[in-house]
Amino acid sequence: MKLASLKHGRDGRLVVVSNDLAWYADAGHIAPTLQAALDDWGRHEPDLRNLATDLEHEAIPRERFHEHDAASPLPRAYQWADGSAYVNHVALVRQARGAEMPETFWHDPLMYQGGSDGFLGPREAIPLKDESWGCDLEAEVVVVTGDVPLGATRDQALEAILLIGLTNDVSLRNLIPGELAKGFGFFQSKPASAFSPVFVTPDVLGDWWRDGKLHRKLMVDLNGEPFGRAEAGEDMTFDFGTLVAHAAKSRKLGAGTIVGSGTVSNRDADGGPGKPIAQGGVGYSCLAEVRTVETIREGKPTTAFLKPGDTVRIWAEDDHHHPIFGAIEQTVAAI
Repeated sequence: MKLASLKHGRDGRLVVVSNDLAWYADAGHIAPTLQAALDDWGRHEPDLRNLATDLEHEAIPRERFHEHDAASPLPRAYQWADGSAYVNHVALVRQARGAEMPETFWHDPLMYQGGSDGFLGPREAIPLKDESWGCDLEAEVVVVTGDVPLGATRDQALEAILLIGLTNDVSLRNLIPGELAKGFGFFQSKPASAFSPVFVTPDVLGDWWRDGKLHRKLMVDLNGEPFGRAEAGEDMTFDFGTLVAHAAKSRKLGAGTIVGSGTVSNRDADGGPGKPIAQGGVGYSCLAEVRTVETIREGKPTTAFLKPGDTVRIWAEDDHHHPIFGAIEQTVAAI
């Protein structure tokens, strides 16, 4: 089942979307918003699934689904927690800085709590007030949970995952060092994120969703050129069950909690840092990583951060090269 929110008020209007992303059926008679559906998932899920089946069989009125009309599936959420599951990414960044990476990073996930009071739509511009802040894309996989009990095990956490999608977790890289130096974490350096037009239930993915990981390529284009083709299921040190359980170690998580994977990152086949697609590698899911590799290999970065007019596209495909979650497509806009 694929769910989306059409732009409507602050929290959108819940719709069920066909598997080919061509059509939708209004789900307002079941639940007005996705958050409302998640709050009582046990009662609403069967009705939403029946609606999805009727939509596929063309047994009910339907309308054309246009991704430009979609808000984030959750236009705002009670909680947005982003992990760093691909420790390769962290190791490369620290290597470029000449900083030793603690051994605990391989066993204890990194995670920060991001702003969740308003997300960008999948086709909304990325607002940038100051180009010197170092605007970066971050292509990631996300999950949405139901209620998760305090102290949940990994298996309990996996059971609580209701939906899967993608995000562009925008970062302002040049603001990060100053904030981290204060010893109190991210804030100004993490503006609003954007999410894929649809979130999907795990059964839609079949064998592509196993062991708490999405086993598909995360496709990233920058200004119309291939930039990243990393395998989301590879080099993922911490699966989503582990990440959700980590978040629930000392507090319960409410329905509608979004948990991110962090930047998807693959090592090269020879075990070294990843290579650009033009050099036979799988590329990158953020600019910081390519700049890090440039620093390691050439002594300094040469790739610039995003500037007004740059366009980012993020998606994942099925075996027929059709987007599974729709596409995040954003242009950087000066404000």
